Amino acid sequence: MTQTDNPLRKYFRQAVIHLRLPSGGKFYPPGTLDLPPNGEIPILSMTAVDEITSRTPDALFNGSAVVNVLASCVPNIKDAWNIPATDFNSLLAAVRIASYGHEMEINSACPKCGEVHQYSIDLRGALDQIRMPDYDTPCVIGDLNCFFTPMTYKQMNDVSRVQYEDQKLMQVMNSSEVSEEEKMQTLGDAFKRITYLTIHSIAQSIGAIKTSSSMVTDTAQIEEFLVNAPKDVFNRIKDHAIALRAETDLKPVSITCDSCQHEYKQEFTLDMSNFFETAS
Repeated sequence: MTQTDNPLRKYFRQAVIHLRLPSGGKFYPPGTLDLPPNGEIPILSMTAVDEITSRTPDALFNGSAVVNVLASCVPNIKDAWNIPATDFNSLLAAVRIASYGHEMEINSACPKCGEVHQYSIDLRGALDQIRMPDYDTPCVIGDLNCFFTPMTYKQMNDVSRVQYEDQKLMQVMNSSEVSEEEKMQTLGDAFKRITYLTIHSIAQSIGAIKTSSSMVTDTAQIEEFLVNAPKDVFNRIKDHAIALRAETDLKPVSITCDSCQHEYKQEFTLDMSNFFETAS
């Protein structure tokens, strides 16, 4: 009997919600997105297998947990590694809503009294606040026109992995009995990697730089320019890239402390490491 003939097929999971991608389908390489005519892609709930495989430490570290979940729950996306940053948080929030409902519990420590309480946030509101950045307008610096493009999930994950490894290394160095000279050498190497990562990620965020006589699209050449650009030029490009990325971040939620009634903003993220914390 084939799967098509399976009498239980009608009981298989169905789309729970439909999501309109912030990007509208832009920035996906050909063949990686099947966008319906109405622009809304179906989101399925996670399966038990999705939960099990996505709790694997190695899968969480190398990013395959996210890719596996999105491949399962968002079948219209054919290659989750190429999801642009513009859509990433929206997709994770949509999968979380489809799987566990729109309410999500987070723990928050009041910055005034220090008390920790659990609060419920509505992910539908978080979705509504995500905006598509303006990638059509260049950052103009003199006769340079810098055109930006969102990083892919693969690029973001590569950066996150190196940052995580450096953080763990710093923790080990601080707790180990090594000489100050060795610690300073390790710290200096870490700073060099962080600097390189910053420049590399900004270069990947630039689709082209137009001058009065040329259009440069080669990432290696753009990276070389960033390394050798005047500080004020580099900072303007960096600030523009950061501002674009911030548009697609999940916005902080307003919280009133249950103990002292202090009102404050609490940042939160959605990733596979905390996806299941309040979903059991």
